[in-house]
Amino acid sequence: MRVAIATESFLPSLNGVTTSVCRVAESLREQGHTAMIIAPGPAPATFAGHVVRTLPGLPVRGFRAGLPTGGVRRALRDFRPDVVHVASPFLVGARGLHHAEGFDLPTVAIYQTDMPNYVLQHGRGALGRGASTLTWEWIRRIHSRADLTLAPSRPTLEELRAHHIPRTGLWGRGVDTRLFTPTWKEDPQTLALKRALAPNGEVILGYVGRLAPEKELHRLAELAHLPGTRLVLVGEGPSRNELGARLAEAVARAPGRPTLPPAFLGPRTGTDLARAYASFDVFVHTGTKETFGQTLQEGAATGLPVVAPAVGGPLDLVDHGRTGYLFDPEVRGDLTRWVSELVESPGLRESMGSAGPTAVAGRSWDALTTQLVGHYEQAIAARAA
Repeated sequence: MRVAIATESFLPSLNGVTTSVCRVAESLREQGHTAMIIAPGPAPATFAGHVVRTLPGLPVRGFRAGLPTGGVRRALRDFRPDVVHVASPFLVGARGLHHAEGFDLPTVAIYQTDMPNYVLQHGRGALGRGASTLTWEWIRRIHSRADLTLAPSRPTLEELRAHHIPRTGLWGRGVDTRLFTPTWKEDPQTLALKRALAPNGEVILGYVGRLAPEKELHRLAELAHLPGTRLVLVGEGPSRNELGARLAEAVARAPGRPTLPPAFLGPRTGTDLARAYASFDVFVHTGTKETFGQTLQEGAATGLPVVAPAVGGPLDLVDHGRTGYLFDPEVRGDLTRWVSELVESPGLRESMGSAGPTAVAGRSWDALTTQLVGHYEQAIAARAA
């Protein structure tokens, strides 16, 4: 099968959309399919043996946003795909769907970024609500062009249907269970990192992801008073300096200063990222606008108990009381309540961490890509009919 992937984000930018596109591209190659990636530049000329066609881009809040130029049409015309996959369509994807329609090509849209809630979160009052409503109208207009729109979690699927997005289905996200595994916990470099981060045996409360307002990382400040712990964050983003100052102040103001200052490890990939996960004792996620939550899967695969909000994507990923805890973001102190249980009980951390790899065992990228190819075939059949 020949698959054209039009994506709003790609390497060297690191985020959930980029990760998903890269893993799908790799698995498509392993399964004998040919892909072409249309992405904002600058980007590699090829990836996983597939050609990458770049578009002009401009920086937007740390991202390279692609400009939907005529290059999208030329790429589709030259490649002649069997199906067009649009990843988190907004600008590039919208143009991809438009030209696919002109060429009578079947299309599958992957809904991933909760843009309406991001807009609402960054807006104020009636202006923010109005902007969010307009964003939903734009998303409905985009996805109405697709033969099939796939949501990553059941709560997100329900939200799309509530906003009258037609022809929807469910497709989760894979996790690289070959890379993210509990065996890293015994790696000498991991043990050295853990000793450096927790010299007195502190319980490491870790986070991986973008350091940005929509991740609501200010919630971590309520954990500053927990004795014998240390906050460790992996990632980069526009909130880095503000967040660093806020968390450091929260730790410094805690009675008795019972914890070390927060540690920021910067962006990490590959084995360095796997070692960072393995150095944690508890994985903590704070964002309430996640359509899925890829890092929750990676933490669970590494053998960590996961604490995340009982909203959106995490509802599908965290088995409350078995693989971690879901906290109520509307209840003050609820995050501290569940994290405290894990901090105080090494046995609980061990049992929940052990359940994580089993929970994600069937979610390899190879298995998820096989499902995705089935969705491609569904879209091809629908277009033919």
